[in-house]
Amino acid sequence: MLVGSFCLTACTPVGAQILTPEGLAIRIELATTPEEQMRGLMFREHLDENAGMLFIFEEARPLSFWMKNTLIPLDVLYMDQNGTIVDIHTMQPCPAETIQCPSYPSQAEAKYALEINGGRAEELGLEVGEQLQLKIPKQNEETRK
Repeated sequence: MLVGSFCLTACTPVGAQILTPEGLAIRIELATTPEEQMRGLMFREHLDENAGMLFIFEEARPLSFWMKNTLIPLDVLYMDQNGTIVDIHTMQPCPAETIQCPSYPSQAEAKYALEINGGRAEELGLEVGEQLQLKIPKQNEETRK
């Protein structure tokens, strides 16, 4: 079940998180614009244990991610419009000098993609078919400035 509203401009509301079926909160950054989605977690040397980046797309469609210029292994959890996991991949870093990095396509249409530390999905016991809860607090004009 998805709860909350999204910012009209690029922003991540304080307290934005995803809840696992067991209730663990994963603090998220949002990637909603094409520029934010293209940059993703590139060049980061560290991602906190219970942190991630949520990519939000206009509509559900087949998605595919790659790891060009990404320095740390990541799991990508593809989710449908209801937050149900439709596919999971563990992705390996792909250095800048690599000509062609592998891509990690979703096996079903997805509206959301959540990137977390590589291997974390397995540690948390997350599987295809489980539903995650998206919680994004509303922001007023003053918190967006």
